[in-house]
Amino acid sequence: MVRAVDGMSFAVEKGEPLGLVGESGSGKTVSALSVLGIVPRPGKVVGGRVMFDGEDLLTKPEKEMRKYRGRRIGYVSQDPNSSLDPLFTVGSQLSEVVQAHEKVPKSRASEKVLELLQRVRISEPEARMKAYPHELSGGMRQRIAIARALAGEPDLLIADEPTTNLDVTIQAQVLDLLKDLQRELGMTLILITHDMGIVAEMTKRVVVLYAGRVAESASTKETFATPKHPYTSALLKAVPRVDRRKELVPIGGNIPNLITPPSGCRFHPRCKFMQEICVSTEPPLEAIGGEREVSCHRWKEITVEGTS
Repeated sequence: MVRAVDGMSFAVEKGEPLGLVGESGSGKTVSALSVLGIVPRPGKVVGGRVMFDGEDLLTKPEKEMRKYRGRRIGYVSQDPNSSLDPLFTVGSQLSEVVQAHEKVPKSRASEKVLELLQRVRISEPEARMKAYPHELSGGMRQRIAIARALAGEPDLLIADEPTTNLDVTIQAQVLDLLKDLQRELGMTLILITHDMGIVAEMTKRVVVLYAGRVAESASTKETFATPKHPYTSALLKAVPRVDRRKELVPIGGNIPNLITPPSGCRFHPRCKFMQEICVSTEPPLEAIGGEREVSCHRWKEITVEGTS
């Protein structure tokens, strides 16, 4: 058994933009799919709780979970190409989602689809409704995916690396759209990314994941200014800056194989502060004041660099 997510714990407040950040394989996407109850087989959730509005989603039967997916919790995947059906028009796909959440006639569903396309800033929305996904650009398809996620007017939107396959200009447009929608709708946002620059721009608080566990959790401002975990500091050193010359420092080694994860702290094979206790004993996720948490035996003794 591979524990892709192992004892991970974090909370997000209503209306808050939260970032989940870490390298590929750190457990970001599996965490999101676990919340929605759609971990692909043979994966499964073997324990824990997913509390949403006072209810444990892991105890809900599939029929009841359908009332949460889309309606209460929206999801935007990394690749809109894999989530949009190439055989149906944009309008028909979005209308189907609207009618799944609301018992409305087709005419009203079409009106709602037009409103959604306008909300996500699609140009010529009437024409786009008649288009097929392959006739649209990557940025346009991602906007369609965001519109679909908003069709049920969810309280929580999970955006899983929504700009991964887009060029830099379109990335900025999509991120600005998400930021504006989160503010306008008062929506809770969980933004999954490996890009610390996006974290700085989009979130108020950040949870840093490593090899299926939480390394550090703090406000975005504190995370960048005074990180406490060596892994967080290493991520920040690898972020390029356009406003100054800066030598990028790669993180040595690779994220561990979770079939046979390292003992103790999972980051210890790559950590320059490693000592025997780091190898022998798993560090707890420790509250260190305010809303900060860190999983490091030596956080009090060491000083790691942030960014200004």
